[in-house]
Amino acid sequence: MSQLIINIQQLAGIREENNLLRGAALAELPSLHDAYILIEDGFIADYGHMYELSEKVPQLPKEVYDAFEQTILPAWCDSHTHIVFARSREEEFIDKIKGISYAEIAARGGGILNSARRLQEATDEELFNSAWKRLDELARLGTGAIEIKSGYGLTAGAELKMLRVIKKLKERSPLSIRSTFLGAHTFPQEYKEDHDGYIRLIIEQMLPVIAAEKLADYIDVFCENGFFSVSEMETIVNAGKALGLKPKLHVNQLNSIGGIQSGIRLGAVSMDHLETMTEEDVKDIAASKTIGTLLPSAAFFLRMPFQPARQLIDAGAAIALASDYNPGSSPSGNMNLVVAMSCIQMKMLPEEAINAATINGAFAMELEKETGSITIGKKANLIFTKQIPSIAYLPYAFGSNLIDKVMINGEFLH
Repeated sequence: MSQLIINIQQLAGIREENNLLRGAALAELPSLHDAYILIEDGFIADYGHMYELSEKVPQLPKEVYDAFEQTILPAWCDSHTHIVFARSREEEFIDKIKGISYAEIAARGGGILNSARRLQEATDEELFNSAWKRLDELARLGTGAIEIKSGYGLTAGAELKMLRVIKKLKERSPLSIRSTFLGAHTFPQEYKEDHDGYIRLIIEQMLPVIAAEKLADYIDVFCENGFFSVSEMETIVNAGKALGLKPKLHVNQLNSIGGIQSGIRLGAVSMDHLETMTEEDVKDIAASKTIGTLLPSAAFFLRMPFQPARQLIDAGAAIALASDYNPGSSPSGNMNLVVAMSCIQMKMLPEEAINAATINGAFAMELEKETGSITIGKKANLIFTKQIPSIAYLPYAFGSNLIDKVMINGEFLH
């Protein structure tokens, strides 16, 4: 089926080639004004200026959409989420307001352990239905590609249950979905004093089934004081890599304990959080091929210092932006808000934030060949804005819903 979108006020994020953006390149958002896009069977077939249309598309298709006064962007690529969970944790939100720390909540059985108990009690159908609703909401907010982690199971049965739900979401959703095994999210209560025992459970009982059923694309570990040490992370990641799972890692959220340097040695696709960065950490990740994924809404919700985006960009690091949507520390998957926070609190330029949330986010999920930019041959995953005076207006007017329509695989969401 052919579709033609005409009279686009601004077509932003057009690219002929796929390149991971660093440094000054991150601030370049190639755009066309008064443009068109031709879509064939859900993929971008052509684009250009309106004055070129009669020459390049002499025979108009039956389906023509007039995007008068609208700006079109690539759909968001959210490369770090935990959207499969059993219930919200607003009671802990109240605890935090009262001054109880994240670490204190976790120490008394809250936090991840709270979500794990709830998830272990939930059925596959309940988990799928709630996650499906969240996916639908996120798609309407402009997300076209998403990574989803396990990590709220913490038993072999519950972790596999989560991953099977994610696999079902992959099969049924029009969104591009990547799956990550995060069994090493924290230590279950019964293994608090037996770290080796839980690591054996991950390696001997979980990973073989995950590999056999092809339940995950990546493996993740929460490397942090009080959670998994650098050496424990390396043991788990190497076992996953032996079965074909690439690492995407939680590091440097609360402390700098060598996770950056270890992740680089392990060949991590991305290292995520990065709230606490030393000068050496910044220098090392900038010199590596690993993408630093920043999660500003988690820092916002936990009242932590925001990630040092300007320092990372100026050092030449490749960075992406993601929502960290989860019930404990970032109960929102609104990437429009993530982009706005990145500009307001991390001093990213609007173009930098949009690129980090689209093409670099796609690279952080290894989906850059199918999404993340307006490129011939990629999926027609597009955001249609309401009338806006400029691209900068998107993060500037952070409290307004500026999305008019979202297209996934060439079809408008209704």
